[in-house]
Amino acid sequence: MPKNKLKKFAEINSFSNVLQPSACPDGTFINFPLKGKWNSSFFKNQNPIVLEIGCGKGEYTLALGNAFPAINFIGIDIKGDRIWHGASKALNEGLPNIAFLRAQAEMINDFFDEDEVSGIWLTFPDPFERNAKAKKRLSSPQFLDRYRKILKPGSPIQLKTDNSSLFHYTLSIIQEAKHKLLSQSFNLYEDHQISEPLLKEVQTYYETMFLKIGKPIHYLKFSLNVSKPA
Repeated sequence: MPKNKLKKFAEINSFSNVLQPSACPDGTFINFPLKGKWNSSFFKNQNPIVLEIGCGKGEYTLALGNAFPAINFIGIDIKGDRIWHGASKALNEGLPNIAFLRAQAEMINDFFDEDEVSGIWLTFPDPFERNAKAKKRLSSPQFLDRYRKILKPGSPIQLKTDNSSLFHYTLSIIQEAKHKLLSQSFNLYEDHQISEPLLKEVQTYYETMFLKIGKPIHYLKFSLNVSKPA
């Protein structure tokens, strides 16, 4: 392992804004102490909590936390060396409303309780092009069911992607399940009707690369049905 990566892993262990829970013998995190207590035990306030799942270097988590101090933001990723970037900046800038959770997205229900989350960002997730891996897509019905268990009713899910297949796949899931489509764009930066705060001003590492080679950025904003599917 490169020395720089080892250094980051060593440093991140001391970061007060990074949680790296250990799994139980069965691979779950059922004893995670902050589940249902993020506001009271970690942030020490009752502000809304918004997640960035698959946050990478945490560009969105960091920018949103800077812009909206009355909202708590948690970036989630399994790659500790990626989280290091956003977490170290948040500490250096003194942003108490930002945290990072090093964990697999599949285990999200072990970390958050019912109605504990007020919004989710999916920023350039792996599209898992092969249909055999469709269940791994962060906008699949399987993941949306996980989100339903932790989101307050009506809370938005926002997706940004360069992958047209993932965009259309997610749009079809929204339509089939009768979720509420709030906003959509096949080419965000050419769409002057969408003016979400920071949506075009903040760009992830991958988004910057895609824009440089002229790839259109796709965007969806939706909320889940209140009732669970049959």
